[in-house]
Amino acid sequence: MKRLRIFIGYLTLILIAISMLYPFFAMVNLSFAGNNEIFSHAGRFLHPNLTLENYKDVFREIPMGLYFFNSLLVASITTVGQVIFASLAGYAFARLNFKYKNAIFLMILITMLIPPQVNIIPLFFLMRELHLIDTYQALILPALFGGFGIFLMRQYFLGFPKDLEEAAKIDGCNLFQTFYKIALPLAVPTVATLAIFTFVTTWNSFMWPLIVTNSESMRTLPVGLAIYKGSFRELTLWGNLLACSVICTLPVIGVFLLGKKYFISDILQGSVKE
Repeated sequence: MKRLRIFIGYLTLILIAISMLYPFFAMVNLSFAGNNEIFSHAGRFLHPNLTLENYKDVFREIPMGLYFFNSLLVASITTVGQVIFASLAGYAFARLNFKYKNAIFLMILITMLIPPQVNIIPLFFLMRELHLIDTYQALILPALFGGFGIFLMRQYFLGFPKDLEEAAKIDGCNLFQTFYKIALPLAVPTVATLAIFTFVTTWNSFMWPLIVTNSESMRTLPVGLAIYKGSFRELTLWGNLLACSVICTLPVIGVFLLGKKYFISDILQGSVKE
């Protein structure tokens, strides 16, 4: 009976995994099919006539490389900045005592309850007053600070052993040295989790880049692809759109695979009782 339950459990997980992976596999498979053959061979496991014409058309018709570079630059800088500022702020709120600490942290938590759409108009006017519209600064600066990242890092550093801090002080480390030599290396799983979430969120961001950019040279990949899709008048080139979707998805998958080990270890952290 026990083996039967284990078999049913594994079978259920396999079926769920297939149901989630098949749409992605179908997207990749059909992205190599001609636009006239997509619907006639949509049900096949592998398309019989694979071609790279869809990818070639995409790179010929729109500056895909420029869109990709803009998204990668903005997402990478935002991720690094978010990790740095959230780690410093989280460590300060968790380990330091200063005036109005709880009140300030409460204000940060309140910002997490406000929908991002509410902040778009004030942020736009702020960027306009600073003359940053249609620049990389406008795409990056508002996303460098976030309540979720500070909250996540603070919760980790609250469980940081005080014995390690005291040992570092005995060895002559000051506060900042204790942070980046002792605390931060031990927080790698949490940092990786925050980095994955930040990169994916920034990479997929659509509304803010659409509002704050005007020129084609500053468009990110989601905005560029949406405009490219809207440019179709009589015939929707599904093969081209599928090729665009594959290009847009690959970096997110790559980032998750790179940080998967740390991400999973962070989820399981604390699940084993010492």
